[in-house]
Amino acid sequence: MTPAISLEQTIEKFFTEGPSAVGNKNALRAFHQLRDGLEAGTLRSAEPDAAQPTGWRVNAWVKRGILLGFRLGALKDMSISSNDHAALSPRQISFIDKETYPARIFAVDDGVRIVPGGSSVRSGAHLAKGVVMMPPAYVNVGAFVDEGTMIDSHALVGSCAQIGKRVHLSASAQIGGVLEPVNASPVIIEDDALIGGNTGVYEGTIVRSRAVLAAGVILTRGTPVYDLPNNTILKATADTPLIIPSGAVVVAGSRAIQSGPGKELGLSVYTPIIVKYRDEKTDLSTALEDLLR
Repeated sequence: MTPAISLEQTIEKFFTEGPSAVGNKNALRAFHQLRDGLEAGTLRSAEPDAAQPTGWRVNAWVKRGILLGFRLGALKDMSISSNDHAALSPRQISFIDKETYPARIFAVDDGVRIVPGGSSVRSGAHLAKGVVMMPPAYVNVGAFVDEGTMIDSHALVGSCAQIGKRVHLSASAQIGGVLEPVNASPVIIEDDALIGGNTGVYEGTIVRSRAVLAAGVILTRGTPVYDLPNNTILKATADTPLIIPSGAVVVAGSRAIQSGPGKELGLSVYTPIIVKYRDEKTDLSTALEDLLR
């Protein structure tokens, strides 16, 4: 008896076929199965794994499946017309994208609260029960947003980003996405983290549980972070991304240029700084208002 071929093997097969997979009904069927699993949260582009040095395992085949969906889909006009009010002229929201990635439609039973005003969730993204989206906000394909998280106005959850439970993504927070290279780790925000307004977390950075990023903090793979309480400098390596420790409170700071014209001109460069680790005072000031939920 021939053993059953797993979804992973099927996705890998059609991905390696390149353009010749376009139009193949079996390839499209496998992609839809993958997309359904991503939306249900049973498949993830990255998932917790205590055996890995970072505590997370990247499922590269899942990202290849997402890319396969782009290859299989043709452009389609999915614009939305509205004639809800007789006194108003018909209105249309222009929406043209790959037919394999329509916008997600939620039901009350999903337990997701999307406040009206221009937010959108792409198909292939998972939003768990209790997630709240304030307008306008956007969640891209492959993202995983866990229970009780707040996505505030103008916030972005990029492709394949992993957001934990009870995270607050404040207004204009930008969580970077990654599809290529497929082996690259996505941005990961663990449980109970607070991501302040106008922050940016990019290039596979991991923010551990209960960490706080104050307004305006930018974190990238090339960003050194100065940990003042522990008198150390945190950096990404060739094998690991930048990792913000659990409970760290990070603020936007600067450091003086020590040589050349920059020193002579008295210039400084941006530097994120860990000024302390969470305590009762921090917990009180970052507590989410339950009544809003």
